[in-house]
Amino acid sequence: MTKAISRTAVDQLPLAPRNPLPLRRQLEVLRSFHTGPEILRDAGGPVTRIKLVPSWLMPEIVLTTSPQGAHDVLGTSDAIVERNALHHEMRSMIGANLFVVPHDEWLPRRRLLQPLFTKKHVRDYGGPMAESAETIALSWGSSSEVDLDVQCRKLTLRALGRSVLGLDLDDHADRIAQPLQVMLKYVADRAIQPVRMPSWVFTPARRRARAASAELRALASEVLTACREHADVDAPLVRSLIDARDPSTGEGLSDADIRDELIVFMGAGHDTTATTMAYALWQLGWHPAMQERLRAEVDAVGDRRLTPDDLGSLHYTVQVLHEALRLCPPGAMNGRLAMQDIEVDGYRVRAGTFVTVGVYALQRDPNLWDRAAEFDPDRFGPEFAKDIDRWKYLPFGAGPRTCVGDHFAMLELALALATIVRHVEIQSLEPEFPMATPFTTVAAAPIRARVTRRSLTTP
Repeated sequence: MTKAISRTAVDQLPLAPRNPLPLRRQLEVLRSFHTGPEILRDAGGPVTRIKLVPSWLMPEIVLTTSPQGAHDVLGTSDAIVERNALHHEMRSMIGANLFVVPHDEWLPRRRLLQPLFTKKHVRDYGGPMAESAETIALSWGSSSEVDLDVQCRKLTLRALGRSVLGLDLDDHADRIAQPLQVMLKYVADRAIQPVRMPSWVFTPARRRARAASAELRALASEVLTACREHADVDAPLVRSLIDARDPSTGEGLSDADIRDELIVFMGAGHDTTATTMAYALWQLGWHPAMQERLRAEVDAVGDRRLTPDDLGSLHYTVQVLHEALRLCPPGAMNGRLAMQDIEVDGYRVRAGTFVTVGVYALQRDPNLWDRAAEFDPDRFGPEFAKDIDRWKYLPFGAGPRTCVGDHFAMLELALALATIVRHVEIQSLEPEFPMATPFTTVAAAPIRARVTRRSLTTP
């Protein structure tokens, strides 16, 4: 990576070239957070500038899809590249959580929450993960046709409720999945609109988003109240949030703070994890040899239910997940707001610009990855993974704002994926895995597969 250059040198850099696509086309593809940056990159290069309207209506956008550009944006202090309009819109909906707060609020909150998500600590949340996956897999019968997306959402919702929230979410699915989608789509749509109605104007879309937000807040409050009032509620994450103290000040979180953080954890622990799981299973359903290799790995653990202690034995399982996260990253774009002029891969980005990393485009770029469109978990094997540029693989972000729950997500995914493959043979029936990005990456249609029960002894 290049070294940081002086402010004087930044002033002397050229602006990123303006994207040559027609403005209408630019606006169309910007809303597709996954494939849109690929189209903009192919037309304008790995650093391209988009100006839709005068700057007083909407800031310019600079999109980068290069490792150096990703480093220059995400590796910079978030006091210099701050939260943007999307994060501000989300804050207005679900409160001041770790994902949306600006630098001065984020620093003490991250300091307080980080210890709760270390590799050692997340093991305490891992107990029900394999059990939930086993229950789902055994419910499919001896031979069934299933929608992998629907089934993985059931799985992650159940695991989330039982492992961290102390709540059986099977009966509360409608209070999480649909409200999350409504609220997040509204936030993303509004954030990229060149001209927005004032927030006090209650359009039908805003009314629906506010109702969805209220439902999520109510559920989070119920979870917290249950833990406060009943000492026997097994909710390790909630109790950790209640007990957490800032190591510098000794201050804890208010109930409003805890509620706001729980909403984000419910979204990330359910929605994004389910899509990654569905995509990994779909790929294995088209690659029987890979599926058998993963199955042999988990069978070698022994005829018992998997636990967090087994993660160190599931090397190929983790490789499969890394490759799934490369081709289907939960966050297809990662955006910031430049608070001062900065360099992005040799170009000057002016203060006040929305600067965005196209993660999906970066991780699928044929100029950066050998056989970029091919599903190959071995590229993450120990002999090759060490040579992968850190800044071209960013499924959990990078730099100061790296996802705090990355260890938890990988633990949950590995135990669930290994458990399902242990119990069933998967044959994918859909030739494609269509994606959409209402906010995070989701399946855009049913992902049908044939699942056949294996002959084994249930733990």
